[in-house]
Amino acid sequence: MLLERYAESTLPEAGPAERMTLARLLELPDPQLAGYLLAGEVPADAGLAALARRIRAPLAAPGAMGHDRTRLPGGGDPGCQAV
Repeated sequence: MLLERYAESTLPEAGPAERMTLARLLELPDPQLAGYLLAGEVPADAGLAALARRIRAPLAAPGAMGHDRTRLPGGGDPGCQAV
């Protein structure tokens, strides 16, 4: 969902350099890509690090990705309960 949101909002206006950086990011092994996009790990490559930050930015926003933590007392979200 992160990559889909990024692609829809950014790729239409992205220049060749950003598209090439995205291609390099997507060529990484899945565990490494997940670390960068989901676990907050930072790539050593400055271009990949900047792109990973831009892709992750919606996660840092309040109500990120449709998860509004204010809906239940105590900040829980009925759509995101741990099993």
